[in-house]
Amino acid sequence: MPAVRNVLVVGGGAAGAAAAILLAEGGVSVDLVDCKPDVSAVGSGITLQGNALRVLRELGVWDQVKAGGYEFDTLGLRAPDPAGSLIAELTDLRTGGPDLPATLGMYRPALARILIDRAAAAGAKVRFGTRPAALSPDGEVTFADGTSQTYDLVVGADGIRSWTRRQLGIDCEPQPVGMGIWRTFTRRPPSVTRTDLYYGGPAYIAGYCPTGEDTIYAYLVEDVRDRSGLSPEEKLATMRGLAGAYHGPWDEIRDGLTDPATVNYTAFESHVLDGPWNRGRVVLIGDAAHSCPPTLAQGAAQALEDAAVLAGLLLRDSEVTDSLWQEFTARRLERAKTVVEASLQLARWLLAHERGDVPGLMGRIAHLVATPA
Repeated sequence: MPAVRNVLVVGGGAAGAAAAILLAEGGVSVDLVDCKPDVSAVGSGITLQGNALRVLRELGVWDQVKAGGYEFDTLGLRAPDPAGSLIAELTDLRTGGPDLPATLGMYRPALARILIDRAAAAGAKVRFGTRPAALSPDGEVTFADGTSQTYDLVVGADGIRSWTRRQLGIDCEPQPVGMGIWRTFTRRPPSVTRTDLYYGGPAYIAGYCPTGEDTIYAYLVEDVRDRSGLSPEEKLATMRGLAGAYHGPWDEIRDGLTDPATVNYTAFESHVLDGPWNRGRVVLIGDAAHSCPPTLAQGAAQALEDAAVLAGLLLRDSEVTDSLWQEFTARRLERAKTVVEASLQLARWLLAHERGDVPGLMGRIAHLVATPA
């Protein structure tokens, strides 16, 4: 018998949906609520490495993800020169195992829809446009409509601005990294069959990731600026101007950047809740507990791992005990901290214009996450 009978999951992103799927499949009554009116996801595309794909397979959605995304096993490093010269081609470690690709790119909202639909199919009661208004560590929740219920466990998977974290009085707010990222979603040139990264030039990183047979996610990382006052047309013009310094496949990508609605800008932030992520019958996972700049493309993977480890422990044990939380902390905290610190280290090297051992750092993290959490 599972350690919990009824669970509230706050937040319908990757971490929340994954926890809901696994717990509902295990016979737990799950309510999943999200304040948004429907499935949505910030950003244009997402890069999923093998350890994320391993969890997605556990969730029973790998076939859909595979069909909707674009697989590849190498990473290219290019120069910011007039030819976009290829400097190196690195074979990525298949961190999810030999039967999964090293990396898969896909449209982020498509992944969100797959996960939410799977949660509902597993038996979770999914309610969008629903917001908790009060929460106590004993699992009692009052919703904005005035109704209340007590749960065996509340899972706060409500993102980097977590209402759950703040409601618990945890003072651990994300801090600025000093970088911002332009993102777009556009047509895939035939020459783009994997991620290539350009280091140097007017942007710290100019990169792209194929997300389907006909689509691509492209991005440029710069010193953080307040871009909120720009109109959509000005944002498009700014991103195109910054992209003008990059060539090779970027020439075709830039030519396809014509729709202002596809461009968005986000500042990098980071935090780690250092210590147990639970307070009584409430636990934080995903970006509510830790966040990092996407320099190593491990944010979603770490969130999915959180959900898988938490659900595995709750379904294995017959009650929620201190030893369960100690094991959860032991399996997740140091791993997540290591990934966050490595992501920040890469950002620090770039900000300082320092030639760090980027391939070595990427390799160390790949070997770490190749072992299941």
